[in-house]
Amino acid sequence: MRSYYLSQWIIFFFIYSFIGWVWESCYVSIKEGRWVNRGFMHGPILPIYGSGAVVILITTLPVRGNIPLVFLLGMAAATVLEYFTGAVMERLFHVRYWDYSNVRFNLQGYICLQAALCWGCFSVLMAEAVHIPVEEAVLSLPLKGVEYAAVILSVAAAVDFTQSFNEAMDMRNVLAQLEESRQQIRKMQDRLKLTAQDAVEDYRRRSEEMRENVSGRRAVLIEGIHERREAHRKLLEELASRADFLLKEEFPARVDELIGGERREELLEIRKNILQEFQKMGARTDKNYLHALSHLRRNPTAVSERFREAVEELRKLVEETAGNDANDNEGENR
Repeated sequence: MRSYYLSQWIIFFFIYSFIGWVWESCYVSIKEGRWVNRGFMHGPILPIYGSGAVVILITTLPVRGNIPLVFLLGMAAATVLEYFTGAVMERLFHVRYWDYSNVRFNLQGYICLQAALCWGCFSVLMAEAVHIPVEEAVLSLPLKGVEYAAVILSVAAAVDFTQSFNEAMDMRNVLAQLEESRQQIRKMQDRLKLTAQDAVEDYRRRSEEMRENVSGRRAVLIEGIHERREAHRKLLEELASRADFLLKEEFPARVDELIGGERREELLEIRKNILQEFQKMGARTDKNYLHALSHLRRNPTAVSERFREAVEELRKLVEETAGNDANDNEGENR
């Protein structure tokens, strides 16, 4: 096994990060039907692939030539790295950037048997084939040039990572705000429903009381009407007419009075708050919101257990903006 300088390891990291970015971007772009600059960062690198490649090389180069051992060691090292990277990122950003939950034989959605086997095959391919020309090319370069390139690439990647990290935090904050708004709307809708139900029950109760009152008065009159039936016939007709008028016209006109001014004000206030929450959700066009959209656009497979509905809402906006951009480009071409 040949030993490498730190700068050469760094160059290997960026080479395989770039190869991973090319693979992922092409694969996801074909699935999405549009170009997707895949990855956590803006630049054409996927650190998870670069880190995985470095870890695989460290564990497999000492046994290069022993394919079963390269397969097992590379698979184990890359799978452990993928698990801890996924777990840390979800704990930090509350978003899972890849998810194997729907794949058989997965562990908490971070890793699965299928992906582990792919890592093993990738380890054999890289250690026994891909890395040989890459190694020769890097080792043939002047060490000073490699060191300068490693420093420049590291600084550029650090700037990109800082910006991407801030965008990921912005997305987490936006998702939290969206989820909070949704919870507020649900609570207010529940209050509105309960208040409306109370008003309806009030209305029904008072209607029944009025009906019983009218029925009672009619019954009293009927008890003594046998002897004076003709004399009171007109009185009964007038009373019935008055009851119908009360129930059909006068009573509905007094609903506000019956349910009370305080409850009516409460209903209006709840409706106002719901409208404000919807307006707040639709008016997020500030920098943080745009950062969240940009970050999700680069990671269309991202999911969140805590902010599931909020992520879906952002994803719909990403699809709408992508469709609008496509229409704009088509219009310009015409």
